[in-house]
Amino acid sequence: MSAPPRIPFPVVDEVARHCLQEEEPETVHIEVHLPGPLEPARIRKAFTEALRRHPRVLVREAPGPWYRRRYEWELTDEPDMEVVSFPAPGKDALRDARTRALAQAPPLTASPPVRLEVVADGQGTVLFLTINHTALDGPACLRVLATAAELYGGRDNSPAAPPVRPPGAPQGPPDAPSAWSPPARVAPGTPELSPGNGLLVAELPLPRRPRGAPYTVNDQLMVTTALTIAHWNREHGAPRRPLRITMPVDDRPRDTTMPIGNGTRLVEVPFAPEELDPAQMPGLLRRTATRTRALKSLPRPQLGHGATLLTAPWAPVGCRAALTRALRRAAAPWTSTTLLSNIGRVPYPLDFGEEAGRAGAVWFSAPARMPRGLTVTTASTAGRLHLALRWSRALLGHGDGARLRDLFAHHLHTTEATE
Repeated sequence: MSAPPRIPFPVVDEVARHCLQEEEPETVHIEVHLPGPLEPARIRKAFTEALRRHPRVLVREAPGPWYRRRYEWELTDEPDMEVVSFPAPGKDALRDARTRALAQAPPLTASPPVRLEVVADGQGTVLFLTINHTALDGPACLRVLATAAELYGGRDNSPAAPPVRPPGAPQGPPDAPSAWSPPARVAPGTPELSPGNGLLVAELPLPRRPRGAPYTVNDQLMVTTALTIAHWNREHGAPRRPLRITMPVDDRPRDTTMPIGNGTRLVEVPFAPEELDPAQMPGLLRRTATRTRALKSLPRPQLGHGATLLTAPWAPVGCRAALTRALRRAAAPWTSTTLLSNIGRVPYPLDFGEEAGRAGAVWFSAPARMPRGLTVTTASTAGRLHLALRWSRALLGHGDGARLRDLFAHHLHTTEATE
């Protein structure tokens, strides 16, 4: 039998592989709420067939000697294990599934590094998709789930057309505060003794904007995140410092040609302390929109030029892993304040047919390892905003998450100010 084909780890995968931590696994969690029941055999068959139709998902880390220069993925024809499971229903079933999604990453040594749990919730069903972020990201796996929905329900789950926006003029470097000083950190709240991540999800109204506004909902969410952290830090006596918020940018198509893997690039949106004044909201929104447009238009490697150099095969992976971890620790004070990942309007109906229905809520959450310690992830479905706050328990506790949710909801409403 011939050996499975192999592909080298891309830059994002390799950096994540170098920095794995058992205490805070690098998982992405996707939670999809359906109004009706799913048949176990049918959803297992549909999801397994969807994996085959997106073969880049069917990967496992290839073994190799200590002196190898690259990590490699092995592509498999079939899953190595059963991917779909059906936990017993009960009053704590959703809570327990969320806990597993944060604490138990699918192993990289078995194909695919993805797990789907189907949880019965009253008359409805909740799908929990847990992804090892070393191999894949949320939008890629949502594409796979949309294929599974189409195979299960027999209904078209093609993506909706993206919003049409008038082309803007070419953007130069953004007018932004200096990046030469370390940004603010999220002030510690009431840390918990157990390691790992905590999670809180909420459903909020989508913020309104005036017709023809020069900013997008994403800009409103960016401003909301900045104001929320500035407010939280004031409440906890932290010194005023500039904020930098990491924002993933995803230019991939959402149809079946979408490249599967880790396909986003990261940019950082800065805010000076004096800019974060809710009384000057229209100007703050316009400045933020100018910066985000400029940052999106600038060509840049996914993790920057430094990561590209670190992942070049100039030394064995073990040596480069040790260097990468050391540099990450040294750069911790300059790490951005937080990460805002706005999926936007979920592009697929996620319609599983007549009995199960289409998704009424979709939540995502991204890893929240220190030194950031907090990530904010948003998506919109059925005209509602679905917010996930995920934090490192070394920084915050559940009560802190509830306070941050309330601050986020308050400041989101303030972004509806008109000119």
